[in-house]
Amino acid sequence: MELKRLEDDLTVCKVADLSAINLSADFYFLGKTEDELSLVCKTADTPSETLGREDGWKGFRIQGVLDFSLIGILSKLSGILAEHHIGIFAVSTYNTDYILVKSENFEHALAVLAAQGYCII
Repeated sequence: MELKRLEDDLTVCKVADLSAINLSADFYFLGKTEDELSLVCKTADTPSETLGREDGWKGFRIQGVLDFSLIGILSKLSGILAEHHIGIFAVSTYNTDYILVKSENFEHALAVLAAQGYCII
């Protein structure tokens, strides 16, 4: 399985409303519940006004389109990283999964996954 590294620094934050977000940016994830509006975006695209902000993330995605019938892919990746004490922040899209780790753990995370047979591109 191929894992594609994302080159940009990422930020996870909370915002008060959609008006704070640059919806024309080329990369972001939004999550809205009754309690919060969360945003994952390139650090350079982070809104100036946030309710909470966590910088210092890097990420990779599972390359290709994952069929919904596939089971355990994210579990396997997160388990390997957990065994090496690397915490994750996962985001899923219709096509695939993205895994974010803190920047200081990023290269180690990729090395651990490569050692387990994953191809890093």
